[in-house]
Amino acid sequence: MIMSKILIKNANIVNEGKVWNGDVYVENGVFVELASSISAKSPDVQIYDAEGKYLLPGAIDDQVHFREPGLTHKANIATESKAAIAGGITSFIEMPNTVPQATTIEKLEEKFAIAEATSYANYSFMFGGTNSNLDEILKLDPKKVAALKLFLGSSTGDMLVDDPEVLEKIFSSTPLVIAVHCEDEATIKANTEKYIAKYGDDIPIKMHPEIRSEEACYLSSSRAIALAKKTGARLHVFHLSTAKELALFDNKTPLKDKKITAEVCIHHLWFSEEDYDNKGTLIKWNPAVKKASDREALLKALLDDRIDVVATDHAPHTKEEKRNVYTKAPSGGPLVQHALPAMLELYHKEKITLPKIVEKMCHNPAILFDIEKRGYIREGYFADFVLVDLNAPWTVNDENILYKCGWSPFHGATFKSRITHTFINGGLVYKNFKFYETKRATRLTFNR
Repeated sequence: MIMSKILIKNANIVNEGKVWNGDVYVENGVFVELASSISAKSPDVQIYDAEGKYLLPGAIDDQVHFREPGLTHKANIATESKAAIAGGITSFIEMPNTVPQATTIEKLEEKFAIAEATSYANYSFMFGGTNSNLDEILKLDPKKVAALKLFLGSSTGDMLVDDPEVLEKIFSSTPLVIAVHCEDEATIKANTEKYIAKYGDDIPIKMHPEIRSEEACYLSSSRAIALAKKTGARLHVFHLSTAKELALFDNKTPLKDKKITAEVCIHHLWFSEEDYDNKGTLIKWNPAVKKASDREALLKALLDDRIDVVATDHAPHTKEEKRNVYTKAPSGGPLVQHALPAMLELYHKEKITLPKIVEKMCHNPAILFDIEKRGYIREGYFADFVLVDLNAPWTVNDENILYKCGWSPFHGATFKSRITHTFINGGLVYKNFKFYETKRATRLTFNR
């Protein structure tokens, strides 16, 4: 770690429910002092005047697919973590359904080794559960692994966990957070067969939310929650997409005490079924983007704390892959570079406050996964933070898209806010579309 002394002057600091103007002093990678005014303590302090800008904790994205190893024609940890820091995401947790899958400790550690060598953002990985790897799950060190990921809807390889007896054993056996993708496989298969019989492989994309339906989501999420309540497991339900599921979640219990938590992804807060005509398979995700009424209900639940976290489910595919007919076009899209700007657009539309964005993208992931000393602007915490200009419009185009796949579902959108600086572990790693090649990222650790 290259040590440095940094003083941020005159920033509008967004942290722990408040916005206040002040200075932030960073030394040796951590926040040392927060005050209304701080003077440089030595001549080697780098001073940044942030007047007019907003200082936010770096976002923590708990659900990304960076595709390495095995699918690196789509993305890799270096390219996507670079896009993430340009988007204000300073830490990520990556999913296990790579090739090979991270369903053994050996394969998991191979991914950590890649990230240690190439990642621009702080990193951790989830371990993948299957119908046959309970012995490996029980060997995991909770202080070193972010969580256990279970696919309860279709996924690659053998990662669909559909044996009820195995599920109950896993839920009963691990102290880790169990993160789940909830869609009922039988319902999806039946719906798919019905639409193939009608249309063949070229099913209209607007049928996607009928195939991966509200009922498929609700059946699976309600079963997972019932099992968590039965076993006492710590459950986190990924990417809610329906209004119907929201009744399953609690907004009375403080997050630190919740046993069952939920998240929503950027695309489910931004797009609706009305966008399929224009965007086509570029907005094909699992779970599907559904009705505008679902989108509005999800935002409301985010604001009233039934939903705890905002994530991306960043999952890039090539343009060629996405342009296939419905049954062959993969689900997923790239989002890390544009997630925070999209949420700030909702702020400009007066649909959410800046402190609530920081709560859901920075504070709450740190609480939910027990991440050590990140997610806040606090003395003694690792200095992961961004500076944002709320009045610096820019348009997403081919020249400024940083994903390896080279496209974005936000192509052509104009965002009012721009991430101007990103600092990781006390060092500047990104400034106005320029990257600093000194890598400062480290492996996330957990207070468990």
